[in-house]
Amino acid sequence: MNTYIILSRFSPEAFDHPKHFLELADQVSKKIKEECPNIKWKDSYVTLGRFDVIDVVEASDPKEIEKVAMIIRAYGNSTTETLLATPWKEFLAEV
Repeated sequence: MNTYIILSRFSPEAFDHPKHFLELADQVSKKIKEECPNIKWKDSYVTLGRFDVIDVVEASDPKEIEKVAMIIRAYGNSTTETLLATPWKEFLAEV
């Protein structure tokens, strides 16, 4: 399985009150679990920078990651940037 980093940024229209964010996050999470059962969610982080959320996921097929990103964009009213991530020790072993 490959590790991917999904960087997301909410649009200003995504939600109008912080409590509505919980509803939005629940809706997106349910949709991903239904449509992308082979994705393994490793962790999620809220950030105070260019991106609002960083998700770390694993998948064997890049098409699955593409679908997850599209769900986040469509249902989460977000923009995303997705990166393939190689663990540092694995990278050094291949150099």
